[in-house]
Amino acid sequence: MIILVLNCGSSSLKYQLLDMKSNEIYNLVAKGLVERIGSEMGHVKHTTIGKDSIDYETPVADHTVGVKEVLKALLDKQLGCLNTLEDIEAVGHRVLHGGSEIVCSKLVDEHLISIVEKCCDLGPLHNPANLRGIRAVKEVLPEVPQVAVFDTAFHQTMPAYNYMYALPYEYYEKYSIRKYGFHGTSHRYVSAEGAKFAGLDINNSKIITCHLGNGSSIAAVENGKVVDTTMGLTPLDGLIMGTRCGSIDPAVVTYIEMKEGKTAAEMDTLMNKKSGLLGVSGISNDLRDVSAAANEGNPRAKLALKKLTHDIIKYIGSYTAEMNGVDLIIFTGGIGENNARLRRRISENLGYLGVKFNYEANETRGDEIMLTLPDSKVKMAVIATNEELMIARDTMNIVLNEQE
Repeated sequence: MIILVLNCGSSSLKYQLLDMKSNEIYNLVAKGLVERIGSEMGHVKHTTIGKDSIDYETPVADHTVGVKEVLKALLDKQLGCLNTLEDIEAVGHRVLHGGSEIVCSKLVDEHLISIVEKCCDLGPLHNPANLRGIRAVKEVLPEVPQVAVFDTAFHQTMPAYNYMYALPYEYYEKYSIRKYGFHGTSHRYVSAEGAKFAGLDINNSKIITCHLGNGSSIAAVENGKVVDTTMGLTPLDGLIMGTRCGSIDPAVVTYIEMKEGKTAAEMDTLMNKKSGLLGVSGISNDLRDVSAAANEGNPRAKLALKKLTHDIIKYIGSYTAEMNGVDLIIFTGGIGENNARLRRRISENLGYLGVKFNYEANETRGDEIMLTLPDSKVKMAVIATNEELMIARDTMNIVLNEQE
C-alpha cells in the first residue's frame, strides 16, 4: 500500500511516501519539506530515494497549496516517484491533541474532525495546522482515505491519580484540565521495538522511554501501556528542553507577572520560547552549542547541561519506583540517539539499579545499540524513533480493516 504521511505545522509540512508491504516490510520511497507556508515566498525540498533532490522557492499561500506542491514533486517526470495520483492509496496525519476521547488512531470522518476542532484550545499551535492538512488532502485527493494518528493517544492508559491535577475538580469537568502527555507515537514505537531488540515480552515488561530532543519527554510503559509521562496539559511540563522551562513552581508565574508587569500571553512566550537550555545558558537552545560552550568552561552552559542530566536521572528514578522496577531504559530522539556523553553521565547515576554500562558500545552509531553489558540487571538501549513508519503502519491497518 502506497501511503503518504503528513506532519503539518503552523507554517510547514513535512512528508514521507512509504510503500507498505506489511508492518515489517516496507520501503521509504520519498520524503520532503514545505516551509514558510503563508509567507511571501515558500521553500520546497523533495527527495526521491536514489535520485537527486528538488529544491526551489515558490509562493505557498496555505496548506492546500503546500499539499499541491508535494504532489507536484511526487509526480515530477525526472525526480519524482509516482506515475499518477491514483497511486496514493491512503494518507496518514500526525495530529497533536485528541483529548481524553481519542485512545487510538482513527479514520478521518466528520466526527473525528469535530473532536480535533474541539481540542484546538488544548493544542492551539498544532491542531489548527493539523486540520488544515486534513482539509487540504480532502480538497486535492477527495477519494483517498485519511487516518489521524494522535500524539496524546498512547498516554491515555494513565491512571486517574497520575493524570489528575489537585485543583478544584470543576476545572477538569469544565475545561478538561489534566495531564495528557505527548510524543506518544514515538514512545509507542520505541517501547515496542526496544522490547523486541532486548528480547523482552512487551506484555510482561517495565520500560522507561526517554524521547530527548528540542522537545523532550519520558514515559513509564508497563506491559506495553503508559502509566505515567512527564509532559502534562501541554508539552511545557517535565524536563528542561531547548526553549521550554519544564516543571517549575506555579507561583513563579504569578511572581514574575507581578514583578515585571507581564501578561499571561507574555509569560506563555517566556516559558515556551525563551527558557530551557536557551534561558539557562544564554547561548542556544541547541544542546550541541551548549555542550561546546561548556567544554570551553562557560559556567551557565555547564549548569544547563547538569540540569538536563539530573532531570532525566530523577524521572528515571521516580518511574522505576512507580513501576516497582525497570527492565529496559531506552534513549531516542535527536539528543537521545546521538549524545553519547549525556547517556554516559546518566548511566553513571544508575548503579543502584544494577546497570553495567558498556562504554565502548556507547561510542558507536546505529539505529539500535545495546548500551549495557550482558550481565547488567537493567538493560539500556538506543532505539532510533520512526514516527512516520508508525503512522504508516496505523494508516495501512485501519484502511485495510475498513475495506474488509
